[in-house]
Amino acid sequence: MNDFKNNNLKSEEQARIDLAACFRWFARLNMHEAVANHFSASVSEDGSQFLINPKWQHFSTIKASDLILLDTNNPDNELLAKIDPTAWAIHSQIHLLRPDIKCVLHLHPIYTTTISTLKDPTIKPIDQNTARYFNRVSYDDCYQGMADSNAEGKRLASLLGEHSRLMMGNHGVLIGSHSIGVAFDDMYTIERACQVLTTAYATNQPLRLIPDDVAEKTAQDWESIEDFSEAHLEEIKRLLLIQEPDFIE
Repeated sequence: MNDFKNNNLKSEEQARIDLAACFRWFARLNMHEAVANHFSASVSEDGSQFLINPKWQHFSTIKASDLILLDTNNPDNELLAKIDPTAWAIHSQIHLLRPDIKCVLHLHPIYTTTISTLKDPTIKPIDQNTARYFNRVSYDDCYQGMADSNAEGKRLASLLGEHSRLMMGNHGVLIGSHSIGVAFDDMYTIERACQVLTTAYATNQPLRLIPDDVAEKTAQDWESIEDFSEAHLEEIKRLLLIQEPDFIE
């Protein structure tokens, strides 16, 4: 597998393989939503060109060659007809307005979505995984229905602020990163974190929060081990090459 080149941009071929692996694995983890939800990866410095999955194709069947290359500077109506309108609305605006975000993953995983429905959807730092998100998530508390307009895409992009993660109120979660591997591991971990938090809430016992200074240090420690996140995706690709080698086709 190729390494990142030119400010963490990957070749289109490598991005296709990495993104296809993400689809396959999140389907295995039952974090997909029927044939909905969408992942993207930009392949241009300004974010105007990006890969995204075709609409209504199950994550477990997606191959590298299935991903569609879109260009916001030259939108092709035939290609746009092949993707979910909400995918275009969300991903095109985030890649354009936040070109530092090279990969955008949007899912409705059970535990993270559950937390998104609470009056207080903050991911409280109660363990090592939840502490990864201490003061590092933006929150949307105004669900607007299907995000099928550029205006809604711009609204969501603006809500990110200085962050790359958005808890979408009453909806799900959006994870962005400069790296597909980091985004992959982040989506995996945020769902684990919310599973722990949901389980803790279910006990009806008071939460024992990690002190702010310890939570902050833990979050910083997570940020210092991106090689861990990259290794996570590399291991997933290694397993898929054995078990589902057609994902790279």
